[in-house]
Formats: sequence, structure tokens, C-alpha cells
Amino acid sequence: MKDLELQYIRGAGADGQEVEIRFRHNCWKHDEDLVIRYSGVTGFQAGSTEGDDGGDCRDDWEGLGTVILDEMLPHRDGCSHEIAFWDGSLTVVCRDLVATWTEADCPGNR
Repeated sequence: MKDLELQYIRGAGADGQEVEIRFRHNCWKHDEDLVIRYSGVTGFQAGSTEGDDGGDCRDDWEGLGTVILDEMLPHRDGCSHEIAFWDGSLTVVCRDLVATWTEADCPGNR
């Protein structure tokens, strides 16, 4: 997932619902986009490290930058997926998830 860019998040914020996160490719390193669908979501947290008050995290996901690291951890509700970006982080706690790679429009794919 390294160097993928967060494109959008759908369904974030409500307990027990599904959340979908789409990551956009970087043609230099990836020729596919990634969509992760989380089910049985019991926790969601996203924030930027560039807050208005000197660095406190805001409760948003826009402008996080590209992925630098992600980690799946066991959790009493299933699993925790922690994703670190250059400018913040995102964590989803869920019962299960499905990740799907889809071909992107990169010059090498033509």
C-alpha cells in the first residue's frame, strides 16, 4: 500500500456499518487502485497532524497525503487496520474486510 493516495472514504463514522476506502495508484510504483471494504465497523478515527492550533489532530481525512505504512492487528471486535500517512493517520476497527485491486490507467498498461 505504500505510496498510494487516499481518494475517498464512504460511510465513515457510524458504529456497525460498512466503510469503503479507495486508494489511488501511483504509476511509478503501482499500476492498480485499491478499494478496501470494512464490515461490522465498531471504530473509526482519522486525523491530520496539521491542526489549526499548533499540531493537534483534526477529525478529518482530507489532505492526509500518501500512505507510508499500514498494519493489521488483532482486536476483540475482529481486527484493527492502522494506516499511517505523511500528514496523519487512519484507523478502522471492524469484524472483517475485503481488499480489491483494480487496474489503473498507467502508460505501461496500454
